[in-house]
Amino acid sequence: MTAGTADLLRPPANLPDRRAVAYWTVRALSAWVVLSVAQAALLLFDVDSRPGLHRIALVCTVAAGALHTAVMPRWRYRVHRWESAPAALYTQTGWLVEERRIAPVSRIQTVDSERGPLERLFGLTNITVTTASAAGPLVIQGVDQETARRMVAELTEQVRHTKGDAT
Repeated sequence: MTAGTADLLRPPANLPDRRAVAYWTVRALSAWVVLSVAQAALLLFDVDSRPGLHRIALVCTVAAGALHTAVMPRWRYRVHRWESAPAALYTQTGWLVEERRIAPVSRIQTVDSERGPLERLFGLTNITVTTASAAGPLVIQGVDQETARRMVAELTEQVRHTKGDAT
């Protein structure tokens, strides 16, 4: 095995910002709260159906939501990684299904950053790198604002100075 091959097999070096755990927790919790409130409203206002079945469904929803909210953000934090090297961008994502992708800099077409209201609240930015790959863009979530700004600038500069046609 050559040194270059060993580099490809190791996980990318950078983790998301630690605040991503809180961000992912809030996002997950808000979705489960909306679903639970809808089920509770159905239980309270639907007098003609079977309330026992609605109660069981509500308990299952609350239990699944609590488990998902407690486990998923921390698990994702341990799995999600990224690294920008002179020749390529490396990402590893997922929490149930892990995916590792490598995009040569010569194949990068666009580098974008995105911050929604909740990301701004947590001081996080998402970076999307579009390539000529049919697998779609590489997305790096949960990067602190300064690191994202620097990374977008560096990748854009690398692409500008790399020979290739990004196809």
